[in-house]
Amino acid sequence: MEEPQSTPPPTLLTTPLSLVKPSLKNDKKRPVKIVRAFQNVIRSFPIITPVCKLPSLPGGRLPETKVGVSGTLFGYRKGRVSLSIQENPGTLPTLVIDLSMQTNTLQKEMNLGMVRITLECEKRPDSNTKLLEEPCWTMFVNGKKSGYCAKRDATEEDLHLMEVLKAVSMGAGVLPPKSDVEGHADDEMSYMRAHFERVVGSKDSETLYMLSPVIKSEPELSIFFVRI
Repeated sequence: MEEPQSTPPPTLLTTPLSLVKPSLKNDKKRPVKIVRAFQNVIRSFPIITPVCKLPSLPGGRLPETKVGVSGTLFGYRKGRVSLSIQENPGTLPTLVIDLSMQTNTLQKEMNLGMVRITLECEKRPDSNTKLLEEPCWTMFVNGKKSGYCAKRDATEEDLHLMEVLKAVSMGAGVLPPKSDVEGHADDEMSYMRAHFERVVGSKDSETLYMLSPVIKSEPELSIFFVRI
């Protein structure tokens, strides 16, 4: 008489914070919207407690050709949202811009559907400044003027955030309040990180298209840089 075969114990699968995948079942019904998925999981993510250490990120640069880059939207809920662009999540930011919109307002816009952010600047005569090195911009969200924003150097707080998130290639969440941040001692830092395709149209136009893990899905967020 044959002995019954033992059934191996089930394997526990865990999903890392750096990856959010839609189910195949939902894919058959309708495209999954990545931004809405990010916003829905923000409340379910645990708060990350950052490790107190100096940033160790190597330098980065933005290649001149069509390529994927890492983009992070971050900000305190009661403050303005900022955009950080990196060659990859493990390098120093190559561009940081304070956008002219509150963090919670941008999240509401994303929940409504596709978001198109346009940053315009004036073309100055006899200027050899590269487009993404322009200091000031006029911001439009889905065609409506939002205000003015400016490029700035990465702060110590920005670098610390990038250090904490360098293992996160895609995802969203919150960081706990920091008691030493003036004006935001009791406020959480929200972030959303994704891959972007950088397309250089000319020396006066570039576009960042957020790449969705859903095949043939339209980009939920596009950021246009235009010099006119």
